[in-house]
Amino acid sequence: MRYMMFIKHTEDYRMEEVPQSLFAAMGEFVGEAMKNGSIVDTAGLEPTAKGKKVRLAAGQLSVIDGPFTESKEVVGGYAIVNAKSDEEALALATRFMDLHRIHWPKFTGECEVRRLEADAQQ
Repeated sequence: MRYMMFIKHTEDYRMEEVPQSLFAAMGEFVGEAMKNGSIVDTAGLEPTAKGKKVRLAAGQLSVIDGPFTESKEVVGGYAIVNAKSDEEALALATRFMDLHRIHWPKFTGECEVRRLEADAQQ
């Protein structure tokens, strides 16, 4: 089954220097997971200042340029993973967040795990 994982944190982490040990640990983790097929794709996202939103309200479309100051929390990255169960997907997310705990202790964020709807029918 495929899952989407959203990595969420406050926008101000963009100003922080990410520890090199986290980059190294994440490189090893992601490389291993891509090799064994449990991670399909993953990437960080650019700041909201470079983003846009297309909003539909009352039958009207509008485009809103970033930054999105009303956001307390932003999606900073994503991963698409293959897992045999919800528990296995959760274990991947937990390992991902644990690497942050170990290598960047002041980081606060979350990893939201959701099964892709097409796979939920199985």
